[in-house]
Amino acid sequence: MKDGFLRAAAATPKIHVADPKYNSEQIINLIEEGNRHGVKLMAFPELCLTAYTCSDLFLQSSLLREAKAGLKDILKATEGKDMLVFVGLPWEREGKLYNAAAVIKNGRLLGLVPKKNLPNYSEFYEARHFCPGNERPVMVEWEGENVPMGMNLLFCCTNMPGLTVAVEICEDVWVPCPPSISHAMAGATVVVNCSASDETTGKDAYRHELICSQSARLVCGYVYANAGDGESTQDLVFGGQNIIAENGTCLVESRRFVNESICADMDLERLDSERRRMTTFPAPETAREAGGYMVVEFSFERGAGQEAMAVQAGQSSQSGPGSQGGQSSQTSQTSRILRYIDPAPFVPHDPAQRNRRCEEILSIQAMGLKKRLEHTGCQNAVIGLSGGLDSTLALLVTVRAFDMLKIPRSSIHCITMPCFGTTDRTYTNACTMARKVGAELREINIRQSVAQHFADIGHSMDNHDVTYENGQARERTQILMDISNQTGGLVIGTGDMSELALGWATYNGDHMSMYGVNASVPKTLVRHLVRYYADTCGEKELSEVLLDVLDTPVSPELLPPEDGKISQKTEDLVGPYELHDFYLYYVLRFGYRPSKIYRMALQAFEGQYGREVILKWLKVFYRRFFSQQFKRSCLPDGPKVGSVAVSPRGDLRMPSDGSSRLWLEELERLG
Repeated sequence: MKDGFLRAAAATPKIHVADPKYNSEQIINLIEEGNRHGVKLMAFPELCLTAYTCSDLFLQSSLLREAKAGLKDILKATEGKDMLVFVGLPWEREGKLYNAAAVIKNGRLLGLVPKKNLPNYSEFYEARHFCPGNERPVMVEWEGENVPMGMNLLFCCTNMPGLTVAVEICEDVWVPCPPSISHAMAGATVVVNCSASDETTGKDAYRHELICSQSARLVCGYVYANAGDGESTQDLVFGGQNIIAENGTCLVESRRFVNESICADMDLERLDSERRRMTTFPAPETAREAGGYMVVEFSFERGAGQEAMAVQAGQSSQSGPGSQGGQSSQTSQTSRILRYIDPAPFVPHDPAQRNRRCEEILSIQAMGLKKRLEHTGCQNAVIGLSGGLDSTLALLVTVRAFDMLKIPRSSIHCITMPCFGTTDRTYTNACTMARKVGAELREINIRQSVAQHFADIGHSMDNHDVTYENGQARERTQILMDISNQTGGLVIGTGDMSELALGWATYNGDHMSMYGVNASVPKTLVRHLVRYYADTCGEKELSEVLLDVLDTPVSPELLPPEDGKISQKTEDLVGPYELHDFYLYYVLRFGYRPSKIYRMALQAFEGQYGREVILKWLKVFYRRFFSQQFKRSCLPDGPKVGSVAVSPRGDLRMPSDGSSRLWLEELERLG
C-alpha cells in the first residue's frame, strides 16, 4: 500500500456445480494464496459459491442453505487476514432470490451488493430465478448483525486515502448506463465486477475493450473476475478471462480456459491526480446524496512493508495470484511494485503503434507550422541547422509543412554557423541534409564575429565559461532573426521539451524563435521521430545521413573539440535524457512525490542505472526544473503533441520564483 499502490487480484476457482462446500474450499485456498502475496483486494466470479450454471437448482432451498454455510466458512477463513474479498452467491431476502456479491473483511460480512440488470435473452434466463437488486441499501440480518444490502454501497478505506470500492455484477457493465457510472460519480475509485460471462467467438476482445474503456471513462481501477472451467458445459463454456484495468490501461489479463488468477498493483494516487486535474469530473457529494448511497468504512491493519511482496509484474498462476520471484538487486521484496513501470513513458514499445504515433506527431507539428505560415503570409522559413537531432527534426517538419502548402522547398533557408566547437561530422551532416531535402543552404562562419564580441566586452578567448558558450548561441540567434527579416521568413525553433524542462537553452539565444515546432516533443521521442522519417522517406542517401545524426552524441558544440571529436556531451553535464524524461512525465502528468518517482525509477531502470545515479539526476532535475521556469514563462508559440507540455499558455502555469525546498528536502531524506 506504500505510495498509493493497492495490490488487487481477480481469481477464478475450479468449482463443482451445486457444491458450495467444495467451492468454498477452493475459494479459501485462493484467499490463502493471495494473502501470502500481500493482496489487499480480491474478487471472485459471479455466483461462484454455487456455480452460475445451477439453473433451476437455484430454486432448491438445500442449495441456498449450503451456500450460506459456505459463506460462513469463507468468513472464518478470512479472520486475521488484511484483505477485502468479494464472493458471488445467491441470496434470499423476503421470499425473493438475488444474484449478489458478498463483501468480506477480516471475518466480517460488510455488505451484500445485488445485481441490477438480469439478462433474459439468448443463452441467458436469469429473470427465471432472480429479482433485480435494490439500489438504495436496506438492512438484512446475518448471524445476529444487521448488514446493508443494496447496489449503492461504497466501501471506504479509512487509512488508505483514495480507496473507495463499489461493485457491479456481470451484465451490469454491458448495459447502456452501467451502475459503475453512478458509483464513480459518487466517489468510487475502484470498481469490482463479479462476472460469469460465457465464451463465444470474438467475445474476449470485446470484453477486454469494454472493461478497459469503462475504467478510462470513469477514471477508476477495475477488477473483473470471470467464471471459468468448472461451470456446467451443458450449453455454454466459460473461459475465466480475468482483467485488472486502470484508467484505460490493462495492467494484467489472464489467459483463457486455464482458470488463472491475476494480480497487479493499482495506483490510486494516479487516479486521484487524474480526477483532480479534470475539473469536469464531478464532486461526489451530490451524486452520493441523490443516489442514497451508504458508506461502509473499513481499514487495513498492515502496511506494504510488513508483507511479502515478491511476485513479478504481470505474472499469474493457476494456484494463486502470483509466483515467487527472486530478490531484486535494486528493489527489495517488500517494495517491488507489481506492475510494469515503463522506462520510456513517452514512447510506445509496440513498433506498429510507435510508427502510428510518429506519423501523428509529425502531422501535428507540420499542421501547426502550416497554419502559422498561412496566417503570417510567410513563404520562407529560416532554420539554424547544426547537424544535431533537434534541428534535424525541425527541418523535417518544415519540409512537410512546405509540401502541404505547395511552397518550394528551396524557400527553406538552412543556415549552418560553424564556430569554435563545430566538428566535421555535424557540419557535413547538416550540409548533406539541406541538399537532400532540396532546401537552400547558407554557411556563415561566426568565429570572427564572436571573437570581436568577446573583445568588445573584455572576455578572454581562453575562458571557456558560460559567457563563452552563450555568446555563440546568441550570435547564431541574431543571425537567424536578421536573415528572417531579409527573406520575410519565419525563424523555426529547434529546442525540445526535455531541454526546456531542464532550462538547457541560452536565454534569448536558441531559447528564442518565431515558432517552436519541437516545444512539446521530449528528447526520447525526438530520436524515434527522426528514425521513423529515415525508415519511411524512401531516399537512401537522406536516410543514411539521418541515421548518422542519430548516432552522433547530443551536444551544443560550444566548446572546442578534442582530436576533431565532440568534447562537450550534454548528457554528461545534465544527465541522461531517458531519466529526465521519466521524471518529467511523472512530475507534470501526475504530480507524484519525489520519493515515489525515485522508487518507480529504481524498478524501471533496474540493471541500467544504480540508486546513486538515479537519485543524483533526480535532484538535478528538480533544481533545474524550478530554477529555469523563467525561460519557459516566455516561450515562443508551438504545438502541443502529447499529454505533457510546458507551455505557459497551456499546460504549465508555474511561478518563475517558486521554491524547490519541499521537493529537494524529501530527496535529501532518501540519501
